[in-house]
Amino acid sequence: MSAATVSRVLNDSGLVSEKTKQKVRQAIEELDYHPHAAAKQLRSQRTMTIGVIVPDIIVSYFSEIIKGIENAAYSRKYKVIICDSDNELEKEMEYLGLLSNRTVDGMILVTPFVSDEIIKDYSRKGHVLGVIGREIDDDVILSCKTNNVQFSEAAVCHLIEQGHKQIAYIGGFSDSLENYERMEGYLKALKDNRIPFKPSLIDSGQFQESGGYEAAMRLFNRQEPFTAVYTANDEMALGVYRACREKGLRIPEDLAVVGVDNNRITGYIVPSLSTVEQPKYEMGVSLAEKLIDQLNDVNESEQNKYVIESRLIVRDSSNYPRS
Repeated sequence: MSAATVSRVLNDSGLVSEKTKQKVRQAIEELDYHPHAAAKQLRSQRTMTIGVIVPDIIVSYFSEIIKGIENAAYSRKYKVIICDSDNELEKEMEYLGLLSNRTVDGMILVTPFVSDEIIKDYSRKGHVLGVIGREIDDDVILSCKTNNVQFSEAAVCHLIEQGHKQIAYIGGFSDSLENYERMEGYLKALKDNRIPFKPSLIDSGQFQESGGYEAAMRLFNRQEPFTAVYTANDEMALGVYRACREKGLRIPEDLAVVGVDNNRITGYIVPSLSTVEQPKYEMGVSLAEKLIDQLNDVNESEQNKYVIESRLIVRDSSNYPRS
């Protein structure tokens, strides 16, 4: 139960159901809770600013999410502080400190490196947080994500339907939940279609274009044949394109490629890239609106976890049946 709900019960707000009020009053009685006047005053000292922590602001996936957050915040008269952690846990922890020193009222973390427990600890201290790209087992912390397993399975099944049986996977950071779930979808598609899993067809590109290129070159050098590759984001798929050019391989005739995110460039490169459309802007808008609602104790919903649908876009890079 959120601090906002408890606050509304204490202030006798009409926005809370009778059932919830009874639960809160029972907890207050059991804990012998008394409102702290100084804490209440501190809570009211708003900055009208929210922070956003992203791993790499250059990646278009994150920039589109930020755009959604900024537009939603601006419409509600909030400012946004953008924090680029450069894929470093230490920087994320430092930026989270903006909550403690009251520089920001709330914080949105996009595919964070920090553990769930650290995020929960900030929430237990009364801070308002939201996470994009990951779901946290908590009744208060907001989260918004897509179904990585489902759309990854669909992407790999599309390649199988085109006649591919040797399919490589280039993933992101090994400790990333998104990477884990996308690989899970890849493995599920292979298993359901009775295609043997080959560990030698797995590599990591760290969600970066240069990493995708290096991973593709390593896969080519292993001499394990493959005719298609599913990359965990579009940035790495662009790296695969570069590797194919250097190796003299044609896409899709020699190698089919499917990415994730539907970045703007994917429809314009040659051949156009098949990809999974992630509603990035919409995720940013949705979570920012709900975070600001929670900050202002407005229309709080029992639901705090949201899954937004994605869809596979088939383009020239994979739309080529193998004989």
